[in-house]
Amino acid sequence: MVAVTETLGGNGSTESLQITGHFNLSISGTWSATVTMQRSWDNTNWFDTDVFTSNYEGVGMDAEEVYYRATVSGYASGNVVTRISKNRDFNSKSVFVQ
Repeated sequence: MVAVTETLGGNGSTESLQITGHFNLSISGTWSATVTMQRSWDNTNWFDTDVFTSNYEGVGMDAEEVYYRATVSGYASGNVVTRISKNRDFNSKSVFVQ
């Protein structure tokens, strides 16, 4: 799996995605809630990394092989669209990776 895209219309968590290296994070939609990014070594015990209360587009990096997921809490309204995706191989010597 190279991406997890989910729409959450209430409190809950997305599926997790195992990541090593760079990854993309997109949080979009019209919503009122708190979105917490979480990280896990074993896909069971989760630790909070970042908290969002509005839409976000960005890139993250993790040097170790870990799992990430998004968790919605304090839900009031709307749909939170989350996408966590693995990025291309930035360790390649070529700018363009096939």
